[in-house]
Amino acid sequence: MQTGNDRHVFLATFPASRRDRAVALWVVGVSAVLFAFAVPYAGVALTPVPAFVASYQSALATCDIITAALLFAQFAVLRSRALLLLSSGYIFTAMAAMAHALSFPGLFAPAGLLGAGPQTTVWLFMIWHAGFPLLVLSYALTKAEGGGPEVKVSVPTAIVASIAVVFAVLVALVYVVTAKHDLLPILLGGGRYTPVMIGVVSAVWCLSLAALLTLLLRRPHSVLDIWLMVVMCAWLFDIALSAIVNVARYDLGFYAGRIYGLCAAAFVLIVLLVDNVTMQTQLSRLLSIVRKRVSEREWLFSAVVESSNDAIITKSLDGTITAWNRAAEHLFGYSSGEAVGQHIRAIVPPDRHEEMYDILERIRQGEVIEHHETRRMHKSGRMLDVMLTIAPLRSASGDIVGASKIARDITEAKRTQNALSREIEERQRIFETSHDLILVTDKVGNFVQVSPSSNSILGYRPEEMIGHSAVEFIHPDDLEATREEMRAARRGKQLRSFECRYIHKEGHAVLLNWAGSWSEPVRRHFFIGRDVTEQRAAEAQFRHAQKMDAVGQLTGGVAHDFNNILTVITGTIGILQDAVADRPELSSIAKLIDDAAERGAQLTKHLLAFARKQPLQPREIDVNSLVVEAAKLLHPTLGEQIEIHPKLAQDAWSAMVDPSQLTTAVINLALNARDAMPRGGKLTLETRNVYLDEGYASMHSEVAIGHYVMIAVSDTGIGIPPQHLEKVFDPFFTTKEVGKGTGLGLSMVFGFVKQSGGHLKIYSEVDHGTSVKIYLPRASGLQESAADTAALPTVERGHETVLVVEDDWLVRKYVVTQVESLGYTTLQAANATEALAIIDKHPDIDLLFTDVIMPGPMNGRQLVDEAVKRRPNLKTLYTSGYTENAILHHGRLDPGVLLLAKPYRKAELARMIRIALAS
Repeated sequence: MQTGNDRHVFLATFPASRRDRAVALWVVGVSAVLFAFAVPYAGVALTPVPAFVASYQSALATCDIITAALLFAQFAVLRSRALLLLSSGYIFTAMAAMAHALSFPGLFAPAGLLGAGPQTTVWLFMIWHAGFPLLVLSYALTKAEGGGPEVKVSVPTAIVASIAVVFAVLVALVYVVTAKHDLLPILLGGGRYTPVMIGVVSAVWCLSLAALLTLLLRRPHSVLDIWLMVVMCAWLFDIALSAIVNVARYDLGFYAGRIYGLCAAAFVLIVLLVDNVTMQTQLSRLLSIVRKRVSEREWLFSAVVESSNDAIITKSLDGTITAWNRAAEHLFGYSSGEAVGQHIRAIVPPDRHEEMYDILERIRQGEVIEHHETRRMHKSGRMLDVMLTIAPLRSASGDIVGASKIARDITEAKRTQNALSREIEERQRIFETSHDLILVTDKVGNFVQVSPSSNSILGYRPEEMIGHSAVEFIHPDDLEATREEMRAARRGKQLRSFECRYIHKEGHAVLLNWAGSWSEPVRRHFFIGRDVTEQRAAEAQFRHAQKMDAVGQLTGGVAHDFNNILTVITGTIGILQDAVADRPELSSIAKLIDDAAERGAQLTKHLLAFARKQPLQPREIDVNSLVVEAAKLLHPTLGEQIEIHPKLAQDAWSAMVDPSQLTTAVINLALNARDAMPRGGKLTLETRNVYLDEGYASMHSEVAIGHYVMIAVSDTGIGIPPQHLEKVFDPFFTTKEVGKGTGLGLSMVFGFVKQSGGHLKIYSEVDHGTSVKIYLPRASGLQESAADTAALPTVERGHETVLVVEDDWLVRKYVVTQVESLGYTTLQAANATEALAIIDKHPDIDLLFTDVIMPGPMNGRQLVDEAVKRRPNLKTLYTSGYTENAILHHGRLDPGVLLLAKPYRKAELARMIRIALAS
């Protein structure tokens, strides 16, 4: 297919210029003037010259055949259907002219050849002069800018077919006008035109005029179109002079018409020949330019090859070196004279010969080999790492005669790349295996790289953070300080160490200690963060323990000294009372002093209890009996508005404890519960045997692993705000109004329990109530006996999916670890909203394990109600820091529900999960 610019080099498609139009118009004008002069004399008889007819017909046929050949040549390139029709028209004219000459009477035979009759010649003249305009008209209607529609068949097939069709049509017409001429109407009779002749001539002339007008109206005009219009004008003059205004053969019109016909045949031929000569001249000039440029390119190519930093080698297909540039001399150590003529194996190590022959074979197949890394050998025997690009060399005929090879020395680059790859691999391994969080951000704080440890530290996968701003993850209170650290790093302070909090995916804060720096060349911040959340919590717990111990030491010292003072006061007050017995006014004062001393003694007793220095008289007691007795004392004290519900385990163990102090502790807790329920409520007293395992002990460093008797005091009061929970055991801390509490009740209980080797835990939810659990060591000791160990329940395992819902992230982490260790698949949520979203997303959840009391719009019970609406077959298990009895009797759960009270052993957790799944 030719491009648009290539197609416009031919007359059939080259746009006609003004000059072309002007010349054509001048030719038509001159022809018209001559025609006008010839018309009056068209009937003048002239000397008959039969040889003129033969010469005229021969010249006409020759011109038409040459013209058709030139047009067929253009058709071979353009494949234009219009051009094929026009070429066929000239072939038709040539054949018709020859048939007319053969049948012309008196030319080759008195009556003409081919069995011609009286009307044969005139009919052939009409057919001849009608066929050409008809094909020109077809050309005009078919042509378009660029050549018009293309012929789909091959060029030779199209040309042969068009010639064959023209020949077949003309043979058929000649047969009709010769063998069947008697059947045709008479056109010329008695030397005059018949009416039929006038009609036929008029039709032929109008057909020629139609072809001319169609060419004129079908724009745009090519050069060929312009000269075809000149031809058609001459054709019209030819018909007019030869068949309209003339009188007989060999008159002026006869001779002039045929001269016009010959001119019509010559116009396009002359233009085509001139165009062909012009093209030949241009081609010769272009060929000279191309040869010059080729010579320049060869010189330039040779210069480029010689000046190239890469080794450029050519070789034959058998591997013989045929060219060797300077870079090849430098790379391989062989001079050009030494290398050319040698086999290429001279630079190929023995272990690479198979590869060499494989490359030669691939080149023979025409394959181009690019960026092939291999090893080659220096003249000295030194190995080189090279990158090869090899391509076939082809002859002018397209045959592969050799190969060109470009070799680049990559020895040093490969050594550097290997070293860099090792370094990158080492850093990547550090990045991927680091337990610390490694972050890379751009200058505005968008994450570029995030280490995989983000999943374990923040709950986010790296791809969830990359592309996001650090602002989305940093705790709002630490945001400005972090920005200041980043600004300081960019100001040139290379290494920065600071702490800030990030928000975990589950919502809690994670405290990270950061080491960071700024790299100006890459415009990146680099940070390494270590999770110090648990470390800081442990430090805070340790500081709190130290504070409590220090306060205890101070309180104990003060109480001891105060006791000494009180001993003197209480010892002498009796003497003073006896001395003033007869004086009532002084006796009443002595009585006030005695009462104050007694109150001071009680206060001292509380302080000593908190300081764990009070004198205890531990003995083995039945805790159930003690709680029952305490309940009896509490009934009149608490009032009718407080309902007391003892829930005592029948098999509760005995405890080694001071009974009076334990009674005091229970009463203290009950009185605090009463104060928390000013409008009345329920007070639950409960006992239970528990085992605090290593999991619980790992979360509470002061707890020793072993068996305990638990005494729980739970209320339905107003609860304790979270910010006060850590302070409730501090001496003199109280939330009560002035004059309604000393702040020593819970601190005394705390000191007594610790002094007794036990553990104290408080659970509270605002507006829901408080539960205080006292864990006292079993009378037989904390260590399990062999029988106890043997009696421990078997841990039951499973494979189902459990959704754990717990608002305290530390507790949630512990529970998830325990559940997973039992073989279950776990999902986790921090609140009811997250839990419901997970339930909707994961239809394979088998058990919902949820805390009862949770912050937010829905508590555990409401979560279960909503979850069961969505998944009626979902199993549920509750857990709470409150005891089961406290939960049930305070109306938070319905009887019969499954609840696992905190703390619990792994075996209890396993058993309750199996019970819940089987329910």
